[in-house]
Amino acid sequence: QVQLVESGGGLVQAGGSLRLSCAASGRTFSNYAMGWFRQAPGKEREFVGGVSRTGGRTGYANSVKGRFTISRDNAKNTVYLQMNSLKPEDTAVYYCAADRHTSFFVSTLINEYDYWGQGTQVAVSS
Repeated sequence: QVQLVESGGGLVQAGGSLRLSCAASGRTFSNYAMGWFRQAPGKEREFVGGVSRTGGRTGYANSVKGRFTISRDNAKNTVYLQMNSLKPEDTAVYYCAADRHTSFFVSTLINEYDYWGQGTQVAVSS
């Protein structure tokens, strides 16, 4: 079992930045690829980006590529999502998730992720 707790959400103006954190506890953090997803009101949860177990590989949705950066610190059991040049359409609840199946790459599939945090709200005003 892995427990995940997100933090760092809030309200920001368009063009601004936020840094989300996801702290993990429980099993060995480096055994899990990590992903960030988001869900806007009335929409399905969607993949934002992910990072492999060692941090050597990352992947992003086209909608955030070039603006968002994922990193992880396995010594601190934490994964981060740096969000720059935020847009109103980035408004959503952001979730981190842990994937114990994928060894070397990043999965974009929700069903590959075994553990989820409670989410943190990000609101971007125009």
